[in-house]
Amino acid sequence: MLNLSNLNLVVSTMELTIVLIVTAAVFLVFIVIAIIKMYKLKAENKRLLESDAFKTDVDESYKDFTESHLYDNK
Repeated sequence: MLNLSNLNLVVSTMELTIVLIVTAAVFLVFIVIAIIKMYKLKAENKRLLESDAFKTDVDESYKDFTESHLYDNK
């Protein structure tokens, strides 16, 4: 029968806890970075939508044809 206490593969509770805390900290850093980038992109999108590039200009070449002589507007 195998004696598990003699094997080097046995991990103590303290080592497992440390590994889990480090892993959780790394993922927490990734989540915080993702949230910061999301807010920056949201602000950039809002700024771009409010800029003149997305505002529609009225086409000045269009003329209202209903004011012509064919409709007898007096």
